[in-house]
Amino acid sequence: MTSAETWWSGARPRTLPAAVVPVMIGAAVASTVDGITARTFLVNGVLALVVSLALQVGVNFANDYSDGVLGTDDARTGPRRLVASGSASATAVKRAAFVAFGVAGVAGLVLAAATTWWLVPVGAVSMVAGWTYTGGPKPYGYVGLGELFVFVFFGLVATAGTTYVIAESITLLSVVSGAMAGCLAVALLVVNNLRDIDTDRDCNKKTLAVRLGAHRTRLLYVATYVAATLCMIVAAFEVRTAAIGVAGMLAALPATTTVRSARTAPELIAALGMTARAQLVIGALYSFGVLIQ
Repeated sequence: MTSAETWWSGARPRTLPAAVVPVMIGAAVASTVDGITARTFLVNGVLALVVSLALQVGVNFANDYSDGVLGTDDARTGPRRLVASGSASATAVKRAAFVAFGVAGVAGLVLAAATTWWLVPVGAVSMVAGWTYTGGPKPYGYVGLGELFVFVFFGLVATAGTTYVIAESITLLSVVSGAMAGCLAVALLVVNNLRDIDTDRDCNKKTLAVRLGAHRTRLLYVATYVAATLCMIVAAFEVRTAAIGVAGMLAALPATTTVRSARTAPELIAALGMTARAQLVIGALYSFGVLIQ
């Protein structure tokens, strides 16, 4: 039997801020819309968080399964995954992915029933995109489109979607905020793929990092924070106190310094944790700035 601790590690907890931050920001943006009850804010906000977290975990297990079956994880430099390490069978990990997607689906159906059934196809597309990231006959994560997936689904969709299920409207602020959250989520993937660039190249996994090379990937990492800062400045034209989030960029300095200088896998693994912490700090400060308005 695979231990609970092993399954928790396989869920990749360092990536979970990518699911929490956009919901936190989307809820803060929803608070700027008039007529929202406390019950709707709390209940729908929690359900949106369940959907986002379950999708993130589902994508992580699906990635573990697909890369493990294809052998891509056999020589990876980061923490060993469940299938590749033999900690869990491929069948069990695949089942865990579908269970997580199922949890997201149930919570999403409750939200759809309370708001609009158009959320059903959006949720279905999100799940299919999560599975085909590294699964299926032509996984798009193997051709350098992973960052686009993360930006769209863990940025724009998660943030604007949270605002919608609470306020039943999608505002310009929610879209700009979603772009900001997407940039922060992309930073996580960029540093992860930078760490695995050599082994991915050897396995013919052509991530964006492999296509760009190490130097330009480091520049891309820095560019995600620059773009996130610009999004917050744009948001500040509508909600001035949103600019508080810019102060959170100080939390990203250790991560950017490490990514620019790191040359070993352990250094980049540490940078991944720094990136996740920076994402939480920036997202929390930005959300606070929007809420106090």
